[in-house]
Amino acid sequence: MNSQYKAIWLNDNGDLEVIDQRYLPFEKKTRILKTAYDACESIQDMTVRGAGVIGNVAAFGVYLAAREFDGDKDQIKQAAMKIRESRPTAVNLMWAVDRMLQIVAQSDDVAADCKAEAIAIADEDVLRTQKIGEIGCDIIESIMAEKKINQFNMLTHCNAGWLAIVDSGSALAPIYEAQKRGIDIHVWVDETRPRNQGASLTSWELLDAGIKHTIIPDNTGGHLMQQGMVDMVITGADRVARNGDAANKIGTYLKALAAQDNDVPFYIALPISTFDFACENGVSDIDIEIRSEDEVHLMRGIDENGHIQNIRITPEGSHAINYGFDVTPARLITGLITEAGIIAPNKNAIGKLK
Repeated sequence: MNSQYKAIWLNDNGDLEVIDQRYLPFEKKTRILKTAYDACESIQDMTVRGAGVIGNVAAFGVYLAAREFDGDKDQIKQAAMKIRESRPTAVNLMWAVDRMLQIVAQSDDVAADCKAEAIAIADEDVLRTQKIGEIGCDIIESIMAEKKINQFNMLTHCNAGWLAIVDSGSALAPIYEAQKRGIDIHVWVDETRPRNQGASLTSWELLDAGIKHTIIPDNTGGHLMQQGMVDMVITGADRVARNGDAANKIGTYLKALAAQDNDVPFYIALPISTFDFACENGVSDIDIEIRSEDEVHLMRGIDENGHIQNIRITPEGSHAINYGFDVTPARLITGLITEAGIIAPNKNAIGKLK
Protein backbone atom coordinates (compact mmCIF):
# COMPACT_ATOMS: atom_id res chain seq x y z
CA MET A 1 0.00 0.00 0.00
CA ASN A 2 1.40 3.43 -0.89
CA SER A 3 0.36 7.04 -1.16
CA GLN A 4 -2.03 6.31 -4.04
CA TYR A 5 -4.61 6.16 -1.27
CA LYS A 6 -3.98 9.88 -0.76
CA ALA A 7 -5.57 10.36 2.67
CA ILE A 8 -3.59 7.55 4.35
CA TRP A 9 -0.62 5.32 3.51
CA LEU A 10 2.02 3.13 5.10
CA ASN A 11 5.43 4.78 5.03
CA ASP A 12 8.80 3.07 4.66
CA ASN A 13 8.97 2.38 8.40
CA GLY A 14 5.63 0.58 8.40
CA ASP A 15 3.96 3.44 10.28
CA LEU A 16 0.65 4.87 9.12
CA GLU A 17 1.00 8.34 7.65
CA VAL A 18 -2.14 10.43 7.23
CA ILE A 19 -3.05 13.85 5.90
CA ASP A 20 -3.87 15.98 8.94
CA GLN A 21 -7.20 17.36 7.79
CA ARG A 22 -7.33 19.94 10.58
CA TYR A 23 -4.86 22.12 8.68
CA LEU A 24 -6.61 22.10 5.30
CA PRO A 25 -7.14 24.08 3.12
CA PHE A 26 -4.39 26.46 4.19
CA GLU A 27 -1.64 23.94 4.91
CA LYS A 28 -1.07 20.36 3.82
CA LYS A 29 0.58 18.51 6.67
CA THR A 30 0.90 14.84 7.49
CA ARG A 31 0.92 13.06 10.81
CA ILE A 32 2.66 9.77 11.52
CA LEU A 33 0.79 7.20 13.61
CA LYS A 34 3.03 4.67 15.31
CA THR A 35 0.78 3.18 17.99
CA ALA A 36 -2.82 2.21 18.62
CA TYR A 37 -3.08 5.25 20.89
CA ASP A 38 -1.97 7.48 18.02
CA ALA A 39 -4.69 5.99 15.80
CA CYS A 40 -7.32 6.46 18.49
CA GLU A 41 -6.30 10.06 19.11
CA SER A 42 -6.25 10.90 15.39
CA ILE A 43 -9.87 9.75 15.11
CA GLN A 44 -11.01 11.60 18.23
CA ASP A 45 -9.36 14.93 17.41
CA MET A 46 -10.42 14.75 13.74
CA THR A 47 -6.96 14.59 12.27
CA VAL A 48 -8.81 12.08 10.09
CA ARG A 49 -12.54 12.09 9.45
CA GLY A 50 -15.04 10.63 7.04
CA ALA A 51 -16.64 7.25 7.66
CA GLY A 52 -14.42 5.22 5.33
CA VAL A 53 -11.10 6.75 6.33
CA ILE A 54 -12.02 6.43 10.00
CA GLY A 55 -12.60 2.73 9.37
CA ASN A 56 -9.30 2.41 7.51
CA VAL A 57 -7.36 4.16 10.27
CA ALA A 58 -9.10 1.98 12.86
CA ALA A 59 -8.08 -1.16 10.97
CA PHE A 60 -4.48 -0.01 10.72
CA GLY A 61 -4.67 0.98 14.39
CA VAL A 62 -5.28 -2.66 15.28
CA TYR A 63 -2.27 -3.58 13.13
CA LEU A 64 -0.19 -0.97 14.98
CA ALA A 65 -1.37 -2.52 18.27
CA ALA A 66 -0.33 -5.98 17.06
CA ARG A 67 3.09 -4.63 16.18
CA GLU A 68 3.38 -2.66 19.42
CA PHE A 69 2.38 -5.51 21.72
CA ASP A 70 4.30 -8.19 19.85
CA GLY A 71 1.28 -10.39 19.21
CA ASP A 72 -0.09 -10.32 22.79
CA LYS A 73 -3.75 -10.90 21.93
CA ASP A 74 -5.19 -9.63 25.21
CA GLN A 75 -3.39 -6.30 24.93
CA ILE A 76 -4.27 -6.02 21.25
CA LYS A 77 -7.94 -6.58 22.01
CA GLN A 78 -7.89 -3.96 24.77
CA ALA A 79 -6.31 -1.42 22.42
CA ALA A 80 -8.76 -2.34 19.65
CA MET A 81 -11.74 -1.74 21.90
CA LYS A 82 -10.46 1.73 22.78
CA ILE A 83 -10.19 2.50 19.07
CA ARG A 84 -13.69 1.10 18.54
CA GLU A 85 -15.09 3.52 21.12
CA SER A 86 -13.20 6.60 19.88
CA ARG A 87 -16.25 8.06 18.06
CA PRO A 88 -19.86 6.90 18.40
CA THR A 89 -21.69 7.55 15.12
CA ALA A 90 -19.65 6.25 12.15
CA VAL A 91 -20.40 2.54 11.92
CA ASN A 92 -17.42 1.84 9.60
CA LEU A 93 -15.23 2.32 12.65
CA MET A 94 -16.91 -0.51 14.57
CA TRP A 95 -17.18 -2.68 11.46
CA ALA A 96 -13.46 -2.39 10.68
CA VAL A 97 -12.34 -3.10 14.26
CA ASP A 98 -14.65 -6.13 14.52
CA ARG A 99 -13.28 -7.50 11.26
CA MET A 100 -9.71 -7.00 12.48
CA LEU A 101 -10.49 -8.72 15.81
CA GLN A 102 -11.56 -11.82 13.90
CA ILE A 103 -8.06 -11.91 12.38
CA VAL A 104 -6.48 -11.41 15.79
CA ALA A 105 -8.47 -14.31 17.23
CA GLN A 106 -7.49 -16.84 14.54
CA SER A 107 -3.97 -15.74 13.62
CA ASP A 108 -0.63 -17.30 14.53
CA ASP A 109 1.31 -14.33 13.11
CA VAL A 110 -0.88 -11.50 14.33
CA ALA A 111 1.09 -8.46 13.16
CA ALA A 112 1.61 -9.76 9.62
CA ASP A 113 -1.98 -10.94 9.25
CA CYS A 114 -3.40 -7.71 10.67
CA LYS A 115 -1.30 -5.67 8.28
CA ALA A 116 -2.53 -7.73 5.34
CA GLU A 117 -6.15 -7.43 6.45
CA ALA A 118 -5.96 -3.65 6.95
CA ILE A 119 -4.51 -3.28 3.45
CA ALA A 120 -7.27 -5.52 2.10
CA ILE A 121 -9.93 -3.29 3.68
CA ALA A 122 -8.39 -0.23 2.01
CA ASP A 123 -8.09 -2.05 -1.33
CA GLU A 124 -11.76 -3.04 -1.15
CA ASP A 125 -12.75 0.56 -0.47
CA VAL A 126 -10.99 1.63 -3.66
CA LEU A 127 -13.10 -0.78 -5.69
CA ARG A 128 -16.26 0.22 -3.84
CA THR A 129 -15.77 3.91 -4.55
CA GLN A 130 -15.11 3.24 -8.23
CA LYS A 131 -18.38 1.34 -8.50
CA ILE A 132 -20.30 3.98 -6.56
CA GLY A 133 -18.90 6.60 -8.91
CA GLU A 134 -20.01 4.71 -12.01
CA ILE A 135 -23.51 3.97 -10.72
CA GLY A 136 -23.99 7.50 -9.42
CA CYS A 137 -22.83 9.02 -12.69
CA ASP A 138 -25.32 6.87 -14.58
CA ILE A 139 -28.02 8.63 -12.54
CA ILE A 140 -26.55 12.01 -13.50
CA GLU A 141 -26.69 11.08 -17.18
CA SER A 142 -30.26 9.80 -16.82
CA ILE A 143 -31.43 13.06 -15.20
CA MET A 144 -29.66 15.11 -17.88
CA ALA A 145 -31.37 13.14 -20.62
CA GLU A 146 -34.77 13.45 -18.96
CA LYS A 147 -34.41 17.21 -18.40
CA LYS A 148 -32.64 17.75 -21.73
CA ILE A 149 -29.86 19.81 -20.16
CA ASN A 150 -26.19 20.16 -21.06
CA GLN A 151 -24.88 21.32 -17.69
CA PHE A 152 -25.53 19.53 -14.42
CA ASN A 153 -25.78 21.27 -11.04
CA MET A 154 -25.10 19.06 -8.02
CA LEU A 155 -25.46 20.08 -4.39
CA THR A 156 -23.55 18.26 -1.66
CA HIS A 157 -23.20 18.65 2.09
CA CYS A 158 -20.03 18.06 4.10
CA ASN A 159 -17.08 16.16 2.60
CA ALA A 160 -17.39 12.67 1.17
CA GLY A 161 -14.49 12.65 -1.27
CA TRP A 162 -11.12 10.94 -1.18
CA LEU A 163 -10.32 12.60 2.14
CA ALA A 164 -13.26 10.68 3.59
CA ILE A 165 -13.24 7.35 1.72
CA VAL A 166 -10.30 6.08 -0.33
CA ASP A 167 -9.90 6.34 -3.32
CA SER A 168 -12.51 8.76 -4.69
CA GLY A 169 -15.06 8.96 -1.90
CA SER A 170 -18.78 8.25 -1.89
CA ALA A 171 -20.78 11.41 -2.64
CA LEU A 172 -17.96 12.92 -4.69
CA ALA A 173 -17.20 9.71 -6.60
CA PRO A 174 -20.01 10.27 -9.16
CA ILE A 175 -18.77 13.84 -9.62
CA TYR A 176 -15.25 12.65 -10.37
CA GLU A 177 -16.68 10.05 -12.75
CA ALA A 178 -18.75 12.74 -14.47
CA GLN A 179 -15.59 14.72 -15.08
CA LYS A 180 -13.97 11.63 -16.63
CA ARG A 181 -16.96 11.20 -18.94
CA GLY A 182 -16.72 14.81 -20.11
CA ILE A 183 -19.93 15.96 -18.44
CA ASP A 184 -20.19 19.69 -17.78
CA ILE A 185 -20.79 19.53 -14.02
CA HIS A 186 -20.93 22.26 -11.41
CA VAL A 187 -21.11 21.61 -7.66
CA TRP A 188 -22.82 23.73 -5.01
CA VAL A 189 -20.67 23.16 -1.91
CA ASP A 190 -22.38 23.72 1.45
CA GLU A 191 -19.91 25.27 3.90
CA THR A 192 -20.99 22.73 6.60
CA ARG A 193 -20.80 24.65 9.83
CA PRO A 194 -19.40 24.44 12.39
CA ARG A 195 -16.25 22.64 11.19
CA ASN A 196 -16.68 23.79 7.59
CA GLN A 197 -15.79 20.49 5.95
CA GLY A 198 -17.45 21.61 2.74
CA ALA A 199 -15.77 25.00 2.56
CA SER A 200 -12.40 23.63 3.68
CA LEU A 201 -12.20 20.09 2.33
CA THR A 202 -14.71 19.50 -0.49
CA SER A 203 -13.75 22.78 -2.15
CA TRP A 204 -10.06 21.91 -1.75
CA GLU A 205 -10.60 18.55 -3.46
CA LEU A 206 -12.70 19.98 -6.28
CA LEU A 207 -10.30 22.86 -6.86
CA ASP A 208 -7.40 20.42 -7.12
CA ALA A 209 -9.40 18.31 -9.59
CA GLY A 210 -10.38 21.31 -11.72
CA ILE A 211 -14.12 20.80 -11.15
CA LYS A 212 -16.35 23.88 -11.22
CA HIS A 213 -17.86 24.62 -7.84
CA THR A 214 -19.33 27.40 -5.72
CA ILE A 215 -19.18 27.52 -1.92
CA ILE A 216 -22.49 28.55 -0.35
CA PRO A 217 -23.67 29.25 3.20
CA ASP A 218 -25.50 26.27 4.65
CA ASN A 219 -28.88 28.03 4.51
CA THR A 220 -28.71 28.74 0.76
CA GLY A 221 -29.55 25.30 -0.66
CA GLY A 222 -33.33 25.60 -0.29
CA HIS A 223 -33.38 28.88 -2.20
CA LEU A 224 -31.32 27.40 -5.03
CA MET A 225 -33.72 24.46 -5.26
CA GLN A 226 -36.72 26.80 -5.42
CA GLN A 227 -35.09 28.61 -8.31
CA GLY A 228 -34.45 25.41 -10.27
CA MET A 229 -30.70 25.71 -9.84
CA VAL A 230 -30.11 22.22 -8.37
CA ASP A 231 -30.56 19.06 -10.46
CA MET A 232 -29.65 16.58 -7.74
CA VAL A 233 -28.51 16.43 -4.11
CA ILE A 234 -26.01 13.81 -3.06
CA THR A 235 -24.39 13.29 0.33
CA GLY A 236 -22.42 10.61 2.08
CA ALA A 237 -23.44 8.89 5.31
CA ASP A 238 -21.84 7.80 8.56
CA ARG A 239 -24.46 5.18 9.37
CA VAL A 240 -27.59 3.91 7.63
CA ALA A 241 -30.13 1.94 9.63
CA ARG A 242 -31.92 -1.16 8.45
CA ASN A 243 -35.06 0.90 7.69
CA GLY A 244 -33.14 3.32 5.44
CA ASP A 245 -32.77 6.24 7.84
CA ALA A 246 -29.37 7.82 7.28
CA ALA A 247 -27.09 9.69 9.67
CA ASN A 248 -24.84 12.28 8.06
CA LYS A 249 -23.32 15.64 8.97
CA ILE A 250 -25.67 17.99 10.81
CA GLY A 251 -27.80 19.90 8.31
CA THR A 252 -28.34 17.03 5.89
CA TYR A 253 -31.93 16.53 7.08
CA LEU A 254 -32.79 20.12 6.16
CA LYS A 255 -31.42 19.62 2.64
CA ALA A 256 -33.56 16.52 2.24
CA LEU A 257 -36.69 18.42 3.31
CA ALA A 258 -35.96 21.20 0.83
CA ALA A 259 -35.26 18.66 -1.91
CA GLN A 260 -38.56 16.88 -1.37
CA ASP A 261 -40.49 20.16 -1.37
CA ASN A 262 -38.94 21.11 -4.71
CA ASP A 263 -38.98 17.68 -6.41
CA VAL A 264 -35.17 17.47 -6.47
CA PRO A 265 -33.75 13.91 -6.34
CA PHE A 266 -31.97 13.31 -3.03
CA TYR A 267 -29.45 10.45 -3.01
CA ILE A 268 -27.06 9.13 -0.40
CA ALA A 269 -23.88 7.37 -1.52
CA LEU A 270 -22.26 4.82 0.75
CA PRO A 271 -20.36 1.54 0.78
CA ILE A 272 -22.28 -1.42 2.17
CA SER A 273 -19.99 -1.35 5.23
CA THR A 274 -21.84 1.82 6.33
CA PHE A 275 -25.12 -0.05 6.86
CA ASP A 276 -25.92 -0.93 10.46
CA PHE A 277 -28.07 -4.00 10.03
CA ALA A 278 -28.66 -4.23 13.78
CA CYS A 279 -30.17 -0.74 13.94
CA GLU A 280 -33.88 -0.96 13.19
CA ASN A 281 -34.78 2.74 13.30
CA GLY A 282 -32.19 5.41 12.61
CA VAL A 283 -34.12 8.42 13.90
CA SER A 284 -34.65 6.88 17.33
CA ASP A 285 -31.67 4.56 17.67
CA ILE A 286 -28.55 6.12 16.09
CA ASP A 287 -26.27 7.64 18.70
CA ILE A 288 -25.60 11.28 17.73
CA GLU A 289 -22.21 12.60 18.76
CA ILE A 290 -22.15 15.91 20.65
CA ARG A 291 -18.84 17.67 20.16
CA SER A 292 -17.09 20.56 21.88
CA GLU A 293 -18.74 23.98 22.08
CA ASP A 294 -15.46 25.48 20.90
CA GLU A 295 -16.15 24.28 17.36
CA VAL A 296 -19.14 26.63 17.31
CA HIS A 297 -17.47 29.54 19.10
CA LEU A 298 -14.18 29.51 17.20
CA MET A 299 -13.34 29.66 13.49
CA ARG A 300 -9.97 29.10 11.87
CA GLY A 301 -8.81 31.24 8.98
CA ILE A 302 -6.21 33.59 7.54
CA ASP A 303 -6.15 37.17 8.80
CA GLU A 304 -5.36 40.27 6.77
CA ASN A 305 -1.66 39.77 7.43
CA GLY A 306 -1.65 36.22 6.07
CA HIS A 307 -1.45 34.58 9.49
CA ILE A 308 -3.48 31.46 10.26
CA GLN A 309 -5.34 31.79 13.54
CA ASN A 310 -8.47 30.89 15.45
CA ILE A 311 -10.93 33.68 16.20
CA ARG A 312 -14.00 33.72 18.41
CA ILE A 313 -17.24 34.71 16.65
CA THR A 314 -19.66 34.52 19.60
CA PRO A 315 -20.05 36.54 22.81
CA GLU A 316 -18.02 35.43 25.82
CA GLY A 317 -20.37 33.66 28.19
CA SER A 318 -22.82 32.44 25.55
CA HIS A 319 -23.29 28.68 25.48
CA ALA A 320 -23.58 26.53 22.36
CA ILE A 321 -24.51 22.95 21.58
CA ASN A 322 -22.73 21.09 18.82
CA TYR A 323 -24.52 18.03 17.44
CA GLY A 324 -22.19 16.42 14.93
CA PHE A 325 -24.87 14.63 12.89
CA ASP A 326 -28.57 14.44 12.17
CA VAL A 327 -30.70 11.64 10.73
CA THR A 328 -32.58 11.91 7.44
CA PRO A 329 -35.70 9.70 7.46
CA ALA A 330 -35.90 7.11 4.71
CA ARG A 331 -39.09 8.72 3.31
CA LEU A 332 -37.00 11.70 2.14
CA ILE A 333 -34.33 9.63 0.35
CA THR A 334 -34.71 8.87 -3.36
CA GLY A 335 -32.19 6.05 -3.29
CA LEU A 336 -29.01 4.71 -1.70
CA ILE A 337 -26.09 4.46 -4.13
CA THR A 338 -23.87 1.51 -3.17
CA GLU A 339 -21.31 -0.69 -4.88
CA ALA A 340 -24.12 -3.26 -5.23
CA GLY A 341 -26.36 -0.82 -7.11
CA ILE A 342 -29.12 1.60 -6.17
CA ILE A 343 -30.85 0.31 -3.06
CA ALA A 344 -34.34 1.42 -2.03
CA PRO A 345 -34.32 2.94 1.48
CA ASN A 346 -36.47 0.31 3.17
CA LYS A 347 -36.07 -2.81 5.32
CA ASN A 348 -36.78 -5.32 2.57
CA ALA A 349 -34.20 -3.99 0.14
CA ILE A 350 -31.52 -3.33 2.76
CA GLY A 351 -32.11 -6.69 4.46
CA LYS A 352 -31.17 -8.49 1.26
CA LEU A 353 -27.64 -7.00 1.47
CA LYS A 354 -26.80 -8.66 4.76
